[in-house]
Amino acid sequence: MARTIAVNTNTYHGFTLDQALSGISAAGFKYVELCAVKGWTEHVMPYMGKDELSAVKRKLANLGLEPVALSGHCSVTDPERLPDFIENIKLAAFFGCRFIVTSIDEAHLKKEQKEKITSLVDILEELAGVCRQHDLVLALETHGKEYGSGESIFNLLKDVKVDNVKINFDTANVIMYGNKDPVEDLRVCKSKLGFIHLKDKLGPPEEWNFPALGAGYVDFPAIFDLVEDDVVMSIEIEFTSAGPKDLEEVNQAVKDSYDYLKSIGKI
Repeated sequence: MARTIAVNTNTYHGFTLDQALSGISAAGFKYVELCAVKGWTEHVMPYMGKDELSAVKRKLANLGLEPVALSGHCSVTDPERLPDFIENIKLAAFFGCRFIVTSIDEAHLKKEQKEKITSLVDILEELAGVCRQHDLVLALETHGKEYGSGESIFNLLKDVKVDNVKINFDTANVIMYGNKDPVEDLRVCKSKLGFIHLKDKLGPPEEWNFPALGAGYVDFPAIFDLVEDDVVMSIEIEFTSAGPKDLEEVNQAVKDSYDYLKSIGKI
């Protein structure tokens, strides 16, 4: 059965948004996850003027692309960054997204366990309230040493008393950061699942090597078998630490991913 599968424009890190959207559309995809990560991939940002953002909307419509999520990573444990994240929530709403994705910054999580969790839970519930005003789900990405597995975020969310904070399960991050088998980790956390980053993996766990879907060893058919058909997904390809050699390589990896998903009947 065909699913809602987007491509994260962070796949085109170092290239323009126009190049990203054109490549994603040309590959055959109909959905997109826009990247708004300050200092990294600033494809759409709150500081952009209304005219510029409206032009992006028109570009999306002209290409037949629907934005389903905004990758708006901020350090949600840093009080100075919370206003930035709230602006990203508003940006996600402007584009009609259903999800806003962020990871949990670990730099400020070195206090005692009880104080750390209590504070973080309060922050997440506050942000969830803002998200609810904009009909958004807050999706926490598996990333980093402490929250690099679905199980770790699942345990955190046991204390979060709202229903619009979910897990964004990154199929390769749980290998790299959590040293987990993604299929087994997903079994543990799937009741709190909200969104999935489909990302393949090559090399040992610690190696930065994320090729096109189907080119690595992540068992995507098993992943699909575990999740309901209505779970929204987004492809992220991050290549090696050297990055792609040119735009053509990125476009080919996106097309290869589309062809792989089509070959297994998921798109």
